[in-house]
Amino acid sequence: MDTPTTQRLASQVGGHAGVMTTADGSLLIKPALPRELQFYQALQQDPALEVLREFTPRFLGTLKLEGKVDPVKIDNLAEAVLEPAGAEKDMYSVKSRRDRRADHCVRYLQSLVLENLSFSFLKPNILDVKLGTILYDETASPEKVARMEKAARATTSFEKGIRLTGFQVYDNITSQPVNTPKAYGKSIKASELGEGVAKFFPVGLSATEPSAEPTPSSGLPRETLIPVLSAIREEIEAIREAFASLELRMVGGSLLIVYEADWTRADEAIKKYLEGEEEEDEDEEGDEEDEESSKPKSGPPFTVKLIDFAHTSVVPGKGPDEGVLLGMDTVLNLLDARLAEITP
Repeated sequence: MDTPTTQRLASQVGGHAGVMTTADGSLLIKPALPRELQFYQALQQDPALEVLREFTPRFLGTLKLEGKVDPVKIDNLAEAVLEPAGAEKDMYSVKSRRDRRADHCVRYLQSLVLENLSFSFLKPNILDVKLGTILYDETASPEKVARMEKAARATTSFEKGIRLTGFQVYDNITSQPVNTPKAYGKSIKASELGEGVAKFFPVGLSATEPSAEPTPSSGLPRETLIPVLSAIREEIEAIREAFASLELRMVGGSLLIVYEADWTRADEAIKKYLEGEEEEDEDEEGDEEDEESSKPKSGPPFTVKLIDFAHTSVVPGKGPDEGVLLGMDTVLNLLDARLAEITP
């Protein structure tokens, strides 16, 4: 079997540049600061954090970047290939394509290997919601503290505990994603957050359906969108409950919301979800040769996870992160308002 290559994550709507995927798109390779790696490891091992594990991307291990790669210029990862490293099945190394025969490491960069949350969707609509009122951690210099406090007050972060970092929504006519960049979320006021949520959860109308407005080119049909949106809200409420039970400080973390934009697939998936027939993930190793396992499986109607833990820490005795909880409450209120708008 050929060594799998890596490629840039095409559907990235937030966060720092440099996130890669394996060639088949199923895994993410994310350059990691030590604190984020430590947090993901703690999630797997610390019983106190177990309540949060199901609400984070599945963590498969780490990668070491090898070859002539400048860690500052993460885009060099586009020249990388993924290779097994030793006998540890969850460990991999990445060598520069231009230096694959090198037998020594010139530079290295630790990266996380995570599940790609959008992989199981045919047309993933994706929203990154930055959580929290504080945008700096305890290691920040006085200059950075002042700069980040100013940035929080200039956006919706300080007042509402969230900022719409970026999102993509599929166009029903072209079947291509339309991206709304970070600049939009930085420019809107708190009173305009509802407008942003409506842009991410539009109601799609068929050409024959009567409407006083021009037929939108994106969005799920109302009868599909309402149960999807309701289920997403319930999941975020469960995440809030879990997060409120922990003594953490999460700076720069996000709530990632993904839902299916394909009408047929979304309708089938949400019906299965509501009937309790959603397929369970299977942690099986090796290839299944039987005919049933080779059949394509329908994806979920949505997924919601907490992501980006580069500045997250456990703070015993200090209680939960009230700024992040404020942000989650804001999201819940915005979803309630959107449901009220679209429900007949």
